Amino acid sequence: MFRTLLLLAGLTMIATGCQITHMNKTQTTDFTPVQKTTLSTTTQGDTNIVKLKNGLTVLIKEDDRFPLVNVRLYVHAGSAYETPEIAGISHQLEHMVFKGTEKRGPGETALQIESAGGMLNAATSFDYTVYYVEVPDDKWALGMDVVTDMAFHPAIDPVELESEKKVVLEELERGEDTPSSKLFKTLQSMIWKDSSYEWPIIGYRETVQSFTQKDIKKYIADHYQPQSMLLVVTGKVDPDQILVEANKLLGSLENTRSFTPPEAIAIPETGSGPQVVKMSGNWNKVYLGAAFPIPHGSSGKIAGLELLSQLMGGDDTSRLYRKFKYEEQLVDSISVSPLSLERGGMMYIHAILDADKVDQFWSELMTELATFDPTEFTDREIERAKLNLEDSLFLTKETLSGLASKIGYFQFFENGEQAEKNYLFALSQVTRDEMKNVYDEFIRPDQLSVAILVPEGNGISAKNLTAITNKEWPVKDALKKKAAVKLTETPTEITLPGGSKLVLLPDETLPYTAMSMYWSGGDGELTPEQQGLASLTATGLTRGTMKMTATEIQDFMSDHAASLGSTAGRNVFAVECKFPTRFTDKILPLISDTLTSPAFDETEVNRAKQDQIAGIKRSEDQPMGLAFRHLFPFLYKTGPYALLHQGTPEEVEAFTNADIIRFWNRQSMQPFTLAVCGQYDQAAIEAFATKIAETLTAQDKPYEFTTPEWGKKREMTMQLPERNQSHILMLFPTPGKTDMKISADFEMLKTALSGQSGLLFRDLRDKQGLAYTVTSMFWQSTNTGFIALYIGTSPDKVDQSMAGFKTVLADLAATPLPEVELERARNIIVGNYYQDHQSLISRSRQAASLMARGFDRDYEEKLIKHAKNVTPQDIQEAVKKYMTVDKAYIMKVTP
Repeated sequence: MFRTLLLLAGLTMIATGCQITHMNKTQTTDFTPVQKTTLSTTTQGDTNIVKLKNGLTVLIKEDDRFPLVNVRLYVHAGSAYETPEIAGISHQLEHMVFKGTEKRGPGETALQIESAGGMLNAATSFDYTVYYVEVPDDKWALGMDVVTDMAFHPAIDPVELESEKKVVLEELERGEDTPSSKLFKTLQSMIWKDSSYEWPIIGYRETVQSFTQKDIKKYIADHYQPQSMLLVVTGKVDPDQILVEANKLLGSLENTRSFTPPEAIAIPETGSGPQVVKMSGNWNKVYLGAAFPIPHGSSGKIAGLELLSQLMGGDDTSRLYRKFKYEEQLVDSISVSPLSLERGGMMYIHAILDADKVDQFWSELMTELATFDPTEFTDREIERAKLNLEDSLFLTKETLSGLASKIGYFQFFENGEQAEKNYLFALSQVTRDEMKNVYDEFIRPDQLSVAILVPEGNGISAKNLTAITNKEWPVKDALKKKAAVKLTETPTEITLPGGSKLVLLPDETLPYTAMSMYWSGGDGELTPEQQGLASLTATGLTRGTMKMTATEIQDFMSDHAASLGSTAGRNVFAVECKFPTRFTDKILPLISDTLTSPAFDETEVNRAKQDQIAGIKRSEDQPMGLAFRHLFPFLYKTGPYALLHQGTPEEVEAFTNADIIRFWNRQSMQPFTLAVCGQYDQAAIEAFATKIAETLTAQDKPYEFTTPEWGKKREMTMQLPERNQSHILMLFPTPGKTDMKISADFEMLKTALSGQSGLLFRDLRDKQGLAYTVTSMFWQSTNTGFIALYIGTSPDKVDQSMAGFKTVLADLAATPLPEVELERARNIIVGNYYQDHQSLISRSRQAASLMARGFDRDYEEKLIKHAKNVTPQDIQEAVKKYMTVDKAYIMKVTP
């Protein structure tokens, strides 16, 4: 499937020298017919598929991760659609589209795209040719125009053609100088003899030299039919605009002949192998390729063959690598790869070694193949190999180009995303017996073709290699193999159905998985009469499912050294879990049940109520607990910030199970961000995340982060009798996180003021002896924030403390901070960041919480970079603008 497409891409590069870079919840999109064109529209989530009147298919995939648009046009015509007389003409045409079109001269196409900040290229394969560009999102129309112009209006100037034929011949010569290319071209003529896969994509010297303008124009006229084309547009786009432009550029094209899909190449019941071709030359090493014919890419046996090849030689932990490279050191390298094309395929073993080791290596390889038994694979080996194959499919989504290539391939050759689902299901169901069956059917010595490049005068003979094969490998023997795979090593973001996101943050240090799932919402989903309900729901959510009671869950998590919890905030709701990775298959079903079928048992809800009420009372027994419980309703007049987060005891007691269920149903419909950090079973995590997204998310409208109105009352004093100290908070409104410049300024100011070496501590404590604790705080949400000065002092020093705050602010406004103070603050910010993000759960929480609020997961790293550029003048201006005494809010807690 798509993994074999990647291999095909590599072989295409070898043959041509050209670069080739390589669906969700149902969503209905209405397209208005354009210019009297009748459109047949289907939708697959956020992938819109439209067939124009002339049969050309347009696939539009919205993806706003980057301000880019990838446009590619697939033509169902490659080297396999040629005749022997014009072998290589598809590739020659690919070269010529860059030599000018009817409206762009030589080099102008590349100049326009690159000047716009984009890139362009084309690639020729056996079964298709693809033209593609990637441009900034505001240049999408240019990208579409260039791609269609290249494909349909190449000039094919005779002078330029003669010049470019020389370039292609040089490319061909370079391929002859490349062992891997020479091996593959030899093997394809053996494996696919008497078919159009027999000749190299680049063609032959004789055919390339013979091409005329007329030949290429005829090839275009014969094969560039709209009905056999696919236009893919992926990125930050408006589907309606894309469709209008596609219809304008391509809708008037007409089909001049019918298109009949080619028939598959039949694999003979009994092959004529083993066949061995030896080629001598000025080589330092021996390059050996061994291949077996396998079915075409749409065959139901491909999943088994791909899993088999991964287990045989997919990486440096595989059976063949471990034996021949690592243990016996007979080869420099060895690999096993499947290649599945539209009509046929091959399984390819490639090795590089020294000439004096060939006979021993070949004898042992034949023995190894003869004793290979797929039924001896362990469950772990099979599951890990499956995961690797799934990763190779999913990780293409990481880049816009990869995503466009992936969805384009499945649409073009497999009729859409269902084929991908079918393949993944088939892969998940592959058994040992199935691998043994496909091995016995296709990997046989009578089907074996061998090509070997050897240094001159080494004594290696094709006859001897054939004799060794006949001796060591009877036709019906099987093999044995051991393999392991690695997970992705880089952070990955994956789009899920319903607008949700999955973030994978690999860390191989410990065999643990940390998961943080964040929704926007929380208190923001409540009315003033419901304050405290989000917090109560969070407590009750993890206290039982329809399958397990609260105590059973507690025992289960303890038995698996795992933790599970839920919290609610002013604008978010979160569920988090951490567990040993080896228990993934046991923990994920419990989390799924917790999210999709929570019990909200009345007894457990009552316990949660009492816990929340007890928490309220405990917080009000502590001066700072009392202050922070009432701080936000004091500062803000509107929005979730105006609510008592925990509610009041009376309100909490009055909530019913129905209230909780209604809130959870409403909250869980919002899109979520799931961040996973540590070691993880990627396939299981992706399947889990996709299932939850499909089951829960069904938002009517996106959550809105409102800008709240600040309260008009500027001072608030609360009393706690029989206490010894007074506590003072002087607070100033600031912008929210969306203003990164201001955020960096205040982060630096807060850090300069805080800590035992901070300005507040040195002045108000060390010099004046006013308090044991004095510091600064800085809080931000999306659209609002505040910076605060805090001191805990004796009641008789309240006025002096207030005066001290005012003096510090006046000094900051009057005199820029010394650079040494800012350097201290910068170092503290960096140090604190990495100290606070050492645990797996802290990193998953950071990514999920930021993305749920609409920020990049690396927002804090970017903030640190901004903070490093903050100047003393920036701090001074921020204080003058935001921290004047008339803008202060004062909260006091006194005895």
